[in-house]
Amino acid sequence: MITIDGPTGSGKSTVGRLLAKRLRYHYLDTGAMYRAVGLAIWRAGTELQNKEEVARRCTSLDIKFIHKGDSTKICIGDEDVTKAIREPLMDLMASNVSALDIVRKAMIRLQRKIGSQGSLVAEGRDMGTVVFPEANHKFYLDASLEVRVDRRFQERQEKGESISRKKVKEDLIERDYQDMNRRLSPLKPAKDAEIIDTTQLNPHQVVERIMRKMKQRGRRTGIPKRSISSTK
Repeated sequence: MITIDGPTGSGKSTVGRLLAKRLRYHYLDTGAMYRAVGLAIWRAGTELQNKEEVARRCTSLDIKFIHKGDSTKICIGDEDVTKAIREPLMDLMASNVSALDIVRKAMIRLQRKIGSQGSLVAEGRDMGTVVFPEANHKFYLDASLEVRVDRRFQERQEKGESISRKKVKEDLIERDYQDMNRRLSPLKPAKDAEIIDTTQLNPHQVVERIMRKMKQRGRRTGIPKRSISSTK
């Protein structure tokens, strides 16, 4: 089990996918799960204050990851919502719903069920602190605010969105504040996590650094080398 936590724009999603592919592990994008919940609640017009209705929708939601080659689709039932959950509105919706106890408890159960099925790279905001505290390897990625804003701005421009860098920065700061200050499972590094500053690193360089850290820890703790070796 490998966990990768960190704020928006730190590179954890790209790094998580690359690392999982390299190790031939399953990849779990937990942020996508909260986005899916946020999308379902938003579509239904359910008020977040209506806890009974939120709980009903959350517990009955059929979220599935479908892996095909190097791509992964996320579906609600039979509907592919991979693109829909990446709309800008879902950034804050995901943060809002993830602050609700009933939602987090339901998602944690599902995440742990997925984690019990085999070798996994789990990426999110509380993977190493709450969901998988016994993970063999924990990482926390971070980067300077300006670099994270630049990455997010470029990503949204590539999607064809018309948005200013100032608005991207405001949204990111708000998301950071919500994630780091929520009562339940706030975003923070696990005490035993390796912290990697990705400000001046590209995703492949981060993956190489993670691989080195895991091999070093494997030598110290006796974790079998085959469990962390490259399978390229």
